[in-house]
Amino acid sequence: MSAIPARMNEAWNRGDATAFFADFAEDAVFADWEGTIHRGREQMIATHQPIFDTVVKGSRLVHGEVLFARIVQPGCGVVHHRMGMVMPGEEEPLPTRYSMQLHVMAWQNDRWEVTALQNSRVLSLDNAMALDSLAATK
Repeated sequence: MSAIPARMNEAWNRGDATAFFADFAEDAVFADWEGTIHRGREQMIATHQPIFDTVVKGSRLVHGEVLFARIVQPGCGVVHHRMGMVMPGEEEPLPTRYSMQLHVMAWQNDRWEVTALQNSRVLSLDNAMALDSLAATK
């Protein structure tokens, strides 16, 4: 289970949406950091490959760390993962470009598969308050 986030990071760094979602169940659900819900591996691939080809092209996921991986009952587990994203030309992620992911895993098809993923941005209270102030001025 704990190897899946590293494979996802490697696929992201290659810009390969098919490989990024390769460990997902066919009917998986993914909540991205903006709150959009993606349903099904094929939809996830179709939605993300154009993003990999444009908006985040050349970006890299770095500092990936599995904080815990635990089987909660036979055939069901969770993995908590944290990483940062750097855009082309950057050496280190900006403080606002760290994410935490909670993977819900199921043992099916003779392997661990991601059945649900929640991806959330890590924001300090100071950064969140700054964003609130900015939004209030618009």
